[in-house]
Amino acid sequence: MLAPPLTPPDQLQTQLRTQGYAVLDAAAVSELAQVPLDGLQAWAPGWNSLPPDPHLKDGGRYRRRRHASFVADGAQVTQVPHRAHWQPVSYNALHGGMERWFEPMELAITHDPVWSRLLAGLARVASALHGAQPWYVEAHQFRIDTTDGIGRPTPEGAHRDGVDLVAVFLVAREGIKGAETRVFEAQGAAGVRFTLTEPWSLLLLDDERVIHESTPIQPIAQDGHRDTLVITLRRGSFQDP
Repeated sequence: MLAPPLTPPDQLQTQLRTQGYAVLDAAAVSELAQVPLDGLQAWAPGWNSLPPDPHLKDGGRYRRRRHASFVADGAQVTQVPHRAHWQPVSYNALHGGMERWFEPMELAITHDPVWSRLLAGLARVASALHGAQPWYVEAHQFRIDTTDGIGRPTPEGAHRDGVDLVAVFLVAREGIKGAETRVFEAQGAAGVRFTLTEPWSLLLLDDERVIHESTPIQPIAQDGHRDTLVITLRRGSFQDP
């Protein structure tokens, strides 16, 4: 496994502007969110109760998830009524063009003050890149497991999400091999590959400039799985049909 190219916190904006991506270790994430790391780690049991994803078009049973939506305006974070997740086919050829309803994230996370601080911290990053404004935020809890012998973190392949900033947090990685992260220029040939292994390390992506994917996972122990928290921030509005 290739170690991730970590970005010092004081170089975050420079890295995002020049390369279109940045990787932070857990200590830097704690600094970004202005919360103690154990406040983030306390959420990990919530991934044990994720319901199956009912929308996988490849017929797989390897993905479980929950979803919630928010508006982050400065330090103010407001959850909006539960809504479907939707992407156009141009961004997600496999699952685009359909309204996908998932069970909502549990209140133990979304009503935790640490949650609002985390979203506000990501909003500061997005505003530094694109100017201060309200950010339309979608959060996805994922568990990819080896129920089918193999699990696919990105069954749609290398893609963009149709937003402005993508944050991929590794929550846990248990009994698996694979899940290599790959980031490529959207309009070029340059790319980087590495594997996130530290809980609460973070990959940040300028979605307009790069595409990304994670390779499949295979079991090396019983009940192998990979847990992530994916948060997207978009200007102007949520993506809707």
